[in-house]
Amino acid sequence: MEKHPDDLLTGDSDPFKGDPNFMASLARGLEVIQAFTPQRPVLSISQISQKTGIPRAAVRRCLYTLGKLGFVYAEDGKNFQLRPRILALGHAWLASTPLARSAQPVLKHLSEMLNESCSIATLDGDDILYIARASSSRIMTIDLDIGSRLPAWATSMGRVLLSHLPEEKLNDMLARVTMIRYTPQTVDSVNKLRAELKRVQQQGYALNDQELEMGLRSLAVPLFNPQGQIQAALNVGVHAGQVSTREMLERVLPELQKAAPQPTALLRLRGRAG
Repeated sequence: MEKHPDDLLTGDSDPFKGDPNFMASLARGLEVIQAFTPQRPVLSISQISQKTGIPRAAVRRCLYTLGKLGFVYAEDGKNFQLRPRILALGHAWLASTPLARSAQPVLKHLSEMLNESCSIATLDGDDILYIARASSSRIMTIDLDIGSRLPAWATSMGRVLLSHLPEEKLNDMLARVTMIRYTPQTVDSVNKLRAELKRVQQQGYALNDQELEMGLRSLAVPLFNPQGQIQAALNVGVHAGQVSTREMLERVLPELQKAAPQPTALLRLRGRAG
């Protein structure tokens, strides 16, 4: 019996093959959306197909549907971009996330006090996902905002979050991670990364000194929920030429540690008020 093209997601390697409740066409549409990145905001059908492994005919159908719904457009009919309506997909989650709402005023105050950019992120797969941010200035060549993603292993917030993973999950992550040498100072082996994560877990903070980008120094601490489980990480990013590692530890770290419990405290107060 011949199979419909939507019966397969990306071929025989599809882990959901044979699951009658899995909607492959929806999964394909979501993969097409995620193919667009800040570095590649404009993509052709063939480029999306190459990036996702989805056949071009299926990519074309996905883009046609997404276009009709107002999520993508192609001014020349060939090169596609996301439309602002795509923000609605993430806004519903962010608007319903108590931590993001409670953290924003804390971030704003911390950013104004330190005159530096502050962020909060959660772990999403092998990446960190920014859920709240207060920016004082642009310190990276990469634009970061709510919804931005970065590789967890190479960031201060990611290392804080990874350091609290159960050993089995951490081992799985380290087994599949691709370590890119972003700068000469980037940790360049799994063994070194594992040792760094152990140190982060013991000291309660992560200091990333120009490992993701030259000129960027960042410091992160964990955010715990009322049950004492880690739920996110809070960080401050600075110009390496303006703030030394010593100043980060002596001046910035105490303020980070002081601010970290505040979002959870606000959640408790709002819960009582409600």
